[in-house]
Amino acid sequence: MAGFELSEEYQDLSDTVRDFADTVVAPVSAKHDEEHSFPYGVVKQMAEMGLFGLPFPEEFGGMGGDYFALALALEQLGRVDQSVAITLEAGVSLGAMPIYRFGTDAQKQEWLPMLASGQALAGFGLTEPEAGSDAGGTKTTARRETVGDKTEWVINGNKEFITNSGTDITRLVTVTAVTGQKERGDGTVQKEISTILVPTDTPGFKAEKPYNKVGWNASDTHPLTLKDVRVPEGNLLGAEGRGYANFLSILDEGRIAIAALAAGAAQGCVDLSVKYAKERSAFGHQIGKYQAISFKIARMEARAHTARLAYYDAAFRMLAGKPFKTQAAIAKMVAGEAAMDNARDATQVFGGYGFINEFTVARHYRDSKILEVGEGTTEVQLMLIARELGL
Repeated sequence: MAGFELSEEYQDLSDTVRDFADTVVAPVSAKHDEEHSFPYGVVKQMAEMGLFGLPFPEEFGGMGGDYFALALALEQLGRVDQSVAITLEAGVSLGAMPIYRFGTDAQKQEWLPMLASGQALAGFGLTEPEAGSDAGGTKTTARRETVGDKTEWVINGNKEFITNSGTDITRLVTVTAVTGQKERGDGTVQKEISTILVPTDTPGFKAEKPYNKVGWNASDTHPLTLKDVRVPEGNLLGAEGRGYANFLSILDEGRIAIAALAAGAAQGCVDLSVKYAKERSAFGHQIGKYQAISFKIARMEARAHTARLAYYDAAFRMLAGKPFKTQAAIAKMVAGEAAMDNARDATQVFGGYGFINEFTVARHYRDSKILEVGEGTTEVQLMLIARELGL
């Protein structure tokens, strides 16, 4: 029976990112959270470390690693700053990975080197005001128009909650759009949804005012407006009509990455609580000596451990070429709930200080809720698991 002990290479990577998180990311996290400012300096150093290129081949400017390496980095970043972690996660799994998985050679050569180097960011525009988990609600459209010898896509629509879509280094957003329709066997009509690469300097593309969010305040998130946006016909990503299906496969991988981030957040709450419980005294004793506190922290550690094992399992199945959709859904759900539950319990351990924003546990409390919503809600994960059980 195989265990989950990390190889020396994976352990070295994890330790390196952990040290970076503690010495570079953590000291400025509260400032960026309070100011709602994007951490360009931190992102630049992450780029120099090669983190944005971890799962991509060297021929495209990557580090020649794999998806598990990315997950390990996300776990360590998630311990101290979820905004920084989600910037990396979205930049790789949502921004660059669709191009790597489904792009033409020309598209890969044009975009992957700059994205893998971290010199540029990309986003993925799926969600709309009436379309998130339900792709049938997609209203953004893309139609072909030929003028002379040039054929272009003309895109119109709106997108919501798009990460990394409005930074100074954002160069590309891949959008889903209805490009046609087909009749099903039962006579009903189904929208054909495709994905199209839209450079952010294209006329008609606009990242609107950023959201005032509950958490992830240092992460860049905007609604997007696309009004008569024209891009070359060759900007179609993957086969026409396969955009949503392809993105679902990207989400399966992304759930492993989000689970890793969430496991890190859960572990971060444990580490902070252990330290505080040893320092804080009440009624003549360290509070960690009281069973009410020690048992609470012990349960937090069990959640973090379980979350980590869940994403390890899903990642190893993925790398082995085995089916992993259900395991990824389980990992995402278990880890997201662990992060939220641990954040709540850590806030309780800290008492009044846990309700003060300058304390990291308060930031985890605000940040962690989105881990049960973004990139597939808990309910979506339950639906996927139940479907696999034949229910």
